[in-house]
Amino acid sequence: MVVTEPIRDATASMLERLPVTIVRSSTQACKQVASEIAALVKRKQQDNETAVLGLATGDSPKEVYRELVRLHREEGLSFKNVVTFNLDEYYPMSKASKLSYHFFMHHHLFDHIDIPPENVNIPDGEMEEEKVSDFCSYYEQRIDAYGGLDVQLLGIGRTGHIGFNEPGSHEESLTRLVKLHPITIMDATREFLREELVPRRAITMGIKSIMKARQVYLLAWGEKKAPIIKESVEGPISEEIPATFLQHHPEIKVIIDDDASQDLTRIRWPWVVSVVKWEDQLAKSAVIWLSEHLSKPILKLTEKDYRKNGLGDLLAYAGDSQRLNVKVFNTIQHTITGWPGGKPNTDDSSRPERALPGKKRVILFSPHPDDDVISMGGTFLRLVEQGHDVHVAYQTSGNIAVYDDDARRFSQFANDLAVSLGDKSGLFTGAYDEVLKTISTKKEDVPDSDLVRLIKGLIRKGEAAAGARFVGLDEDHIHFLNLPFYETGLSQKKEVGDKDIHILKELLEEVKPHQVFAAGDLRDPHGTHKVCFDAIVEGLRQLKDEAWVKDCWLWMYRGAWHEWPLHEIEMAVPLSPEDLRKKRLAIFKHQSQKDTPVFPGDDSREFWQRSEDRNRATAKAYDKLGFTEYEAIEAFVRYEY
Repeated sequence: MVVTEPIRDATASMLERLPVTIVRSSTQACKQVASEIAALVKRKQQDNETAVLGLATGDSPKEVYRELVRLHREEGLSFKNVVTFNLDEYYPMSKASKLSYHFFMHHHLFDHIDIPPENVNIPDGEMEEEKVSDFCSYYEQRIDAYGGLDVQLLGIGRTGHIGFNEPGSHEESLTRLVKLHPITIMDATREFLREELVPRRAITMGIKSIMKARQVYLLAWGEKKAPIIKESVEGPISEEIPATFLQHHPEIKVIIDDDASQDLTRIRWPWVVSVVKWEDQLAKSAVIWLSEHLSKPILKLTEKDYRKNGLGDLLAYAGDSQRLNVKVFNTIQHTITGWPGGKPNTDDSSRPERALPGKKRVILFSPHPDDDVISMGGTFLRLVEQGHDVHVAYQTSGNIAVYDDDARRFSQFANDLAVSLGDKSGLFTGAYDEVLKTISTKKEDVPDSDLVRLIKGLIRKGEAAAGARFVGLDEDHIHFLNLPFYETGLSQKKEVGDKDIHILKELLEEVKPHQVFAAGDLRDPHGTHKVCFDAIVEGLRQLKDEAWVKDCWLWMYRGAWHEWPLHEIEMAVPLSPEDLRKKRLAIFKHQSQKDTPVFPGDDSREFWQRSEDRNRATAKAYDKLGFTEYEAIEAFVRYEY
């Protein structure tokens, strides 16, 4: 396992109340966990005993199951002596539904190994409600009859739930029927497509049930888990964060990736808990932290400020406070530019982009059909206005993020138009009838029909084209890639394949860009943004021997919800009130995402509001550090591939 070693000093131990291992690769970590489970199974086999496993669902343990399947197929690991108990199941929920945990476990594990079917135990989401209480008691008795769980795998929800033990769960709780927290319901919308389709209740093993396991693994991947990991690891035990009860467990292993660790004190503010080895980037981060902590501009920070806040050794590294302040101030100042494509005929030694060539070929990759204008609409406008040869490429159709009613409305429009023009073929009438039928009979875990998906994709295509035209692009500079990995009709996508990479490479080779802008949400290991970004990087790597690739810079923007941390920003593009107004109008072209989009996330604001608030907050943060007060700022980080 490749790990970043935890700090072992007393201060760090005091802050972290759970043992945490931070890994570079979730894949390698999952292989290690699978290896330890396999070793347990083999030991039990040698002793003619049963291995009892508590299993979880969700993205976190998927790779553990994938490795266990590989060990069975390629190395002969048998599961005939294994009994499993799953943590939870939605209620009510049909076992046949692709959204059930029953389906999940069989799809990812049980259908691929030799475990006896009678040894598989999953809470039953189909039973009548009056039978649930007796079932829960039976579930506990069955676990106890096997001598308890040898291992319990856990993920963690953003509410701090383990299993479906939501805030308010007590330490003595056992298997029971529970209500789901609104945040949990919102997060589940990703799988169920619409919030109203998410079950409001679930059957879950309790905190006490979990704590009886002899070994517990808590796995967490991605930046979204960072805040709750910090609270669970560093916070006091509380019913409001059920995962904190794990602090009482004698054999708990918390394994997280770099991104899930970002809010831990030893990662975000390492100088608070330990002596650190200073280098320029860490010094920049510490100075920004001190400026924000004291609400003082960087150039007003004094030697006393540094020493009183535990940064005396930073001054030893930097020389003195004034020299350090000026150095960091200049570094940040050099990120600010109104010329995101580079300013021609100027000294570019202290600018984020090259001056030459003065007119650059640019590809702006947009994972969904609206990410371009939501995330970097102001910069998009600026690049076009400054005469660069700008192309926009929409990587996916975005067809699952359109309401059925919009598909019906547009198909009715096509039908009415055909009738008005005297088309007697019946083609559009038949299509409209099919749309009505499929929408009215559709089940929540069944993808849209091909026709409905086509219509929804065309709706988003039209909106994206309108937005790009508003920015100033011609039709031949607007590209719809419709990458195949996305086209499942469900939130669960296929793996990126050669066809996806080939499509991206074709466009890259056609344009031969000097600049590529892409959604760099690298800290969401399962999101479309991350998948699309990885595909772009792979395409560029496969083309690395082409001369133009050596002169192609890749800039990352963030999605609608988050901004880059200040110390990571390498290019900051200021926006005027007029820039912001134009950006808003470009976002408004995406009418199917207006008001309440299909996937709103945990933020009730509209996309244009989130975007403007984020851009204004970035400008305000720069202002507080002592820089010019701008209306808004869009921020970027350069990626070295």
